Amino acid sequence: MKGAAHARSEREPGVEVSGGAAFAPGLEGVVATRTRLSMVDGAAGRLVIAGFPVEELAGRASFEETLYLLWNGVLPDAGRLEGLRGDLAARRALPEAAGEVLEAAVAGGAAPIDALRMAAGTLAPSGNDRDDALTSVAAFPTIVAACWRLSQGREPVEPDPGLSHAANYLYMLSGEVPGEERVRALETYLNTVSDHGMNASTFAARVISSTGSDLISAVVGAIGALKGPLHGGAPGPALDVVFEIGEPGRAEGVLRERLDRGERLMGFGHRVYKVRDPRADVLAGAAERLYASDADEELYRLALEVERTALRLLEEYKPGRNLDTNVEFYTALLLHGLGLPTGLFTPTFAVGRVAGWTAHCLEQRETGRLIRPQSEYVGPEARKWVPLEER
Repeated sequence: MKGAAHARSEREPGVEVSGGAAFAPGLEGVVATRTRLSMVDGAAGRLVIAGFPVEELAGRASFEETLYLLWNGVLPDAGRLEGLRGDLAARRALPEAAGEVLEAAVAGGAAPIDALRMAAGTLAPSGNDRDDALTSVAAFPTIVAACWRLSQGREPVEPDPGLSHAANYLYMLSGEVPGEERVRALETYLNTVSDHGMNASTFAARVISSTGSDLISAVVGAIGALKGPLHGGAPGPALDVVFEIGEPGRAEGVLRERLDRGERLMGFGHRVYKVRDPRADVLAGAAERLYASDADEELYRLALEVERTALRLLEEYKPGRNLDTNVEFYTALLLHGLGLPTGLFTPTFAVGRVAGWTAHCLEQRETGRLIRPQSEYVGPEARKWVPLEER
């Protein structure tokens, strides 16, 4: 029996199992749904969001325009855009329960991403998916900003109905109305990360939505998946290396030491993209504009030298691996330039990605189909019960 179980556990991926299904670890290569929301071409380094190459959309659209596009498949006209802005503004204030949860979470030392997960769970489902989607998107920046200010011993800043979604987030973090360049930089980031194929958190949201559960529950589940370091990424460590290097002349020595120790260079290489991550180029342009107008240009120039050196050394140490710059590297630089601490990098990712999560939930609802893959049993069979006194 043990031998049979062992044989089953060693079966090669792709081999047919019971019921005609094939074993695909991690669902690698399995197409679980069809979507109009985004397309990721890792071999060519392309990301298309609702028909727009990310390079075409991210630096031009407001976050509200991208949100409308994901939810409706078209860009809004002026009237519909204004209506969406009003709907979001009306839902930014948090329920009393969310405030109490945030205070308790901060007092208990919870990480901001955990506080977001807990507070998002207090948003009451309305029974209407569109309303719940609006509530989720509107509340995320308020939750994250309130959490951060409470952790600093300051009172949360109430949202300003006259500010855009991105501007409100920066305003609620700092208490100061941000300038146009800072708002544009954040909007570019939020648009860039708004959706990215069938990633782990999006899949989690679709699975929950497919059960008929409410959209709020699906979004909370997605936050839990995003928190995992294999998915949410590590933009903080990518910037830490730049700070450790400190000056351009130290870049090669520090990076060689890391590579000699067998360490991974954070911000380089991606599981899907076999060439340069297209999001890196979009955020690199946004970072260049931000640092030229409203941030530390010396840090920006240092980061460029670190990137150039890292790419050269990676080709030397790992030839043919195509370990190019990924979204984490310029995410860290851009968000730091906006004054965000590293603890808010992943929650800010969620502020952008909730647009895609909610869009996928709405799309999944249209199918009416439960997502229920099979599993292959590899344990023993036909075991006999042994009474307690005989074990």
